[in-house]
Amino acid sequence: MTIEARQPYAATMTSTLSRTAPIQEHIDGAIQELFASLPNPDRLSAEEQCAIIARYTAVLEGNFIYWMTAAYLSVASTEAHAIIRSNLLEEVRDNHPGMLRRFAVAARSIPTDRDALAVSRHLHGVREFVGHLSGARIVIMMAFFEGFIQRFMPYLEDLAKRQGSSETQYTDVHGVCDIAHTQELFHALEAELALMDTPPTAALFEGVGLLRALLLTIVHGVEER
Repeated sequence: MTIEARQPYAATMTSTLSRTAPIQEHIDGAIQELFASLPNPDRLSAEEQCAIIARYTAVLEGNFIYWMTAAYLSVASTEAHAIIRSNLLEEVRDNHPGMLRRFAVAARSIPTDRDALAVSRHLHGVREFVGHLSGARIVIMMAFFEGFIQRFMPYLEDLAKRQGSSETQYTDVHGVCDIAHTQELFHALEAELALMDTPPTAALFEGVGLLRALLLTIVHGVEER
């Protein structure tokens, strides 16, 4: 590749990276706010601790792969397709929903109808958003989700141990792999933004707002007002 050919490419990557930086900053801030709202486990009853695990399981077990599949279907760039496909292959091949189910069972926190109903309204909102198949916006939402999950694993594992559980495969795996998944999704976002004519706007964070409300419901068991 000649110097002349490399220069436009480098300029494009620099421009794209400058567009993803504020998005990453926004997502990091949203995650920090969520963590500031987490209740102290010492102040939760055993029933409340189990309920957090159960609501988390009710959402993640049957929806994460669906959401990531929607991301795969909606992106346009070759790079994003390859990154998200790799993520999906890992989720399916290693049976991550099965890991989560074993984790919930060991913690005596199998979701009930009550748990499903507690997250129902906000979960529906996220599903409706994902159904629009808006590539960059879904990738941003999933990057936020992966970033939150990997930081949330020690808290979730602590809740389970308080129920006498020693099953940690799910939290061990996601505490590590989701670090890489988050960064990979930002690379996918860079590729998607390179195809867009308009700069990022607040509309790109719609999915983050919807998912944040759902996560608050998982943690607190009440709908965000």
